[in-house]
Amino acid sequence: MTKLSVNINKFATLRNARGGYNPNVVKAALDCESFGAQGITVHPRPDERHITYQDVLDLKKVVTTEFNIEGYPDDRYMKLVELVKPTQATLVPDAPDVITSNAGWDTIKYQSQLSEVINNLKSLGIRTSIFIDPEEKKIEKAAEIGCDRVELYTERYAHDYAVDPKKSIVEYIEAANIALQLGLGINAGHDLNFENLKFFKSSIPSLNEVSIGHAIICDALYYGLENTIQLYLRQLR
Repeated sequence: MTKLSVNINKFATLRNARGGYNPNVVKAALDCESFGAQGITVHPRPDERHITYQDVLDLKKVVTTEFNIEGYPDDRYMKLVELVKPTQATLVPDAPDVITSNAGWDTIKYQSQLSEVINNLKSLGIRTSIFIDPEEKKIEKAAEIGCDRVELYTERYAHDYAVDPKKSIVEYIEAANIALQLGLGINAGHDLNFENLKFFKSSIPSLNEVSIGHAIICDALYYGLENTIQLYLRQLR
């Protein structure tokens, strides 16, 4: 079964908008786990506009499922990941001022940087994943660099799905097949939601994990968090 990792950044966004501790992100993570999520994802950015570095330290103490820390591998991120030692570190090429992730890594251009980072993370026993577009040469280079998994950046799929589902998935199937042939695990994330998730999963049965935050929180406003997580889990079965 494909694992569902819930990105809890939006809980922190709501908390920070008002200050204080409501909603409590630690409780949110524990609730997501108790409702069936098999992982918790956070993406602490340098300006701490949602998840803070202290949040990550607090979550380390309580998360019992897979803990995934996304981020750009600058010195601050690396020190945090080395301290927390999550199950997985997902490397994302985010500039500090972007609202949300908007591109995958150019693994060819940044081969040297990524190789060094991944070697450091793997020496700590941390599974490594590279956020990447569904492009053959970049996936091949990711395998050469030595990562454990690639996370397919699915914004293009989500956009095109509304127009032509069969056409929207073609390049992702091809990318997944290449990754499998190279011995890489396959994650996916960005703009996956209740409408497009089942088709993506059924088209790529080898999918290891999806990371979903924004859509789950939006749906939870109407259906409740527990029910929403269960609905998404059914889409992955």
